Amino acid sequence: MWRNPGRLIGNGRRTWTGRQLSTAAPESSYPGPGYAARQPRLYRILSALGATGGTVTKALNDYLMEGRAIRKIELMRCVKELRKYGRFDHSLEIMDWMEKRGINFAHGDLGVRLDLICKTKGIKEAESYFNGLPELGKSTPTYGSLLNCYCKELDSEKALQLFGKMDELQLIKNSLPFNNVMSLYMRLRQPEKVPDLVTQMKQKNIAPCTFTYNVWMQSLGQLKDMEGVDKVLEEMRGEGEDKTDWTTYSNLAAVYSNAGDLERARSALKMLEQKIDSPNRDAYHFLITLYAGTGDLEEVHRVWGCIKSKFHQVTNSSYLVMVLALARLKDVEGVSRVFEEWESVCSTYDMRIANAAIKLYLEQGMYEEAEMVFDGATKRTQGPYFRAREMMMISFLKRRQLESALQQMKAAFSEIGVNKKPWRPGQETVAAFFSFFEEEKDVSGAEKLVKILMQIEQCDYNVYSQLLKTYVAAGESAPGMRERLEGDGIEVDEELKKLLDMVEAA
Repeated sequence: MWRNPGRLIGNGRRTWTGRQLSTAAPESSYPGPGYAARQPRLYRILSALGATGGTVTKALNDYLMEGRAIRKIELMRCVKELRKYGRFDHSLEIMDWMEKRGINFAHGDLGVRLDLICKTKGIKEAESYFNGLPELGKSTPTYGSLLNCYCKELDSEKALQLFGKMDELQLIKNSLPFNNVMSLYMRLRQPEKVPDLVTQMKQKNIAPCTFTYNVWMQSLGQLKDMEGVDKVLEEMRGEGEDKTDWTTYSNLAAVYSNAGDLERARSALKMLEQKIDSPNRDAYHFLITLYAGTGDLEEVHRVWGCIKSKFHQVTNSSYLVMVLALARLKDVEGVSRVFEEWESVCSTYDMRIANAAIKLYLEQGMYEEAEMVFDGATKRTQGPYFRAREMMMISFLKRRQLESALQQMKAAFSEIGVNKKPWRPGQETVAAFFSFFEEEKDVSGAEKLVKILMQIEQCDYNVYSQLLKTYVAAGESAPGMRERLEGDGIEVDEELKKLLDMVEAA
């Protein structure tokens, strides 16, 4: 099989075709720490597409037409770097372009592609891709990638079925599949199942990795077994210093903080900082977030100073972490200062940072400041502004400003979201509108909202429950309501029956 990941892709004179599968390229051929700082020109071109709106296919074809050659290894580096920053569509486009040119994929590459398909097109497309692979392509990386997709989708039935098949085919060779299932159990709020998986790992002579130990400690922390947490840490240390890193102490700090043991949490954070052996943004981000969790504003500002001194550029991610931490501590002055600083230097406007500031200002009754941030955001980025608009709607309703709330709703429906998905109001937003109508005894307004929710197929039990409460508050009857509920497939339980009886008696 072809094993040269550095082979050139030419502009026609040097074009080649290869098999779809090859032996996996060594990990050292892929980007490591610091890759973003030494981005090749091709990466910069592809990265800029997020702002220019161009297509990957045109960018790569133009690159070749300029007489340049592209190495497969360079393309995969771009895929992985764009993927790291959430640019899943562009990452997949690169791999689609590679396939059309007959470029061979290693087994690991197929796993990456399956993950990208799931992220951009959904789990059914990912399943279809996996099923369409030749038997040679159904290896540890692709099975593992599909397992990861199921776990992220919280599809425990399919995840456990696939996990069992991987075990049967002897494809579980390290801790990664176990880690995926452990993470699934944690997200399903079933921490009690994690220790048994660790036992199974050890019975198979598969050594737990740092991530395994971290999830194990999290599960014991949620089970209030702090003695067990300490024993796991002791076991890790017994395995050698390489088993404990900054993530270990980040994890410990969170466990202790959640248990209310702030003294031990702060001690773990000191150990965390000592374990940072090279500049690592994620480590400092965790420090800021966890110090905020312990209520230590002074340490939050100190670590922020470390980020600004250790890194040449402060990224949007760092600003987001800092604004969220300060907002959690209700440091309005700090949020204002950091937000203004970010707006003055950012090259790409991140709506999440604006949303964090808007949320704090609204919570503090600083309505003018919130609206100024929102208005400024609409001038700096094309949106969508779904989260900001929903926060504004709820705030307007609390201030009895229905027309302003409805204007924001109309604007939200006119916007197109990620993957061209239209806006759908969240439960909190729907509840805020119904609460307003109930308090105002406005049955007409409530019915208009129901009509809107019917059009977007979001009319469920909760909607009818809130509608009936509005009728009850207004003292009005609702002829034919039982038939409406039956027609929409709404099951009438004891609570709804009581509301219906009250409405019919009005």
